[in-house]
Amino acid sequence: MASYTTIEDWRDVKDGYVVAVTIRQTDDEKYPCGWDYSLHLGEIGGDTILRYDNAHERTKGHERHINDDVEYIEFPGMLTLYDRFKVEADELSPVSWSWSA
Repeated sequence: MASYTTIEDWRDVKDGYVVAVTIRQTDDEKYPCGWDYSLHLGEIGGDTILRYDNAHERTKGHERHINDDVEYIEFPGMLTLYDRFKVEADELSPVSWSWSA
């Protein structure tokens, strides 16, 4: 059975926007990179502004969603990707987020 270790799992809602971060280290074969993650910025009501995820890594790889568009990306490593997400989320929303690690 695959194991998962949660590194980050939180959600914050401010001024009509939401950030939801889930980062888990895993040995599950569905995630060859060793990480199961979703980094999401959206509007309350469900519209995605920005999301990085690897929900279907084995078949689709790593994805960057901007609004309704999907771009397949090279995975630069979890810390680098999380840092990229934080910078982009700050640029794409008027909210000042309280980022952890």
